[in-house]
Amino acid sequence: MEQKLAERRQRISTLGQIGLQQFAPYLMNRIMGRYNATLRDDFRKQGLTISQVRTLAVLSVTDGVTVNDLSVYTVIEQSTLSRTLDTLEGQGLVRREQGVTDSRIRHVFLTDDGRALFTRAWPAMHDAFEAMFDGVDDAEYAALIAILQKMLKNIRKHDI
Repeated sequence: MEQKLAERRQRISTLGQIGLQQFAPYLMNRIMGRYNATLRDDFRKQGLTISQVRTLAVLSVTDGVTVNDLSVYTVIEQSTLSRTLDTLEGQGLVRREQGVTDSRIRHVFLTDDGRALFTRAWPAMHDAFEAMFDGVDDAEYAALIAILQKMLKNIRKHDI
């Protein structure tokens, strides 16, 4: 593994040699920045932020996760997530419950109002998703997902 890394470093050593349009992290950031910007105005009209909708989205699929896991799934730093959860809880969209076996752990659940709000936000997210993959066939999409999952496995620090 280390030998492969050393060979890669020798082969291409500068960003200038790679080029921005061939540097995957740059492209992934551009894509997600554009995706979020597309959704931001629509969400703002609903009184929501990207962080709030991302939180609702994760909870719509994995309800009852710990705050720590929610931070990993949403890719939101814990301090920001804590403020986001405070706001969502104040609006009655989520609820936090103490862990059964460990009272220090908090689990986060989507309320019915939170689920309804996410259901209203989802069409815009889905439309942006569809637009992003316009012209990408099923095989290309499956290959991209496989590559992204492999990349995540290579860099992840968490089991999730």
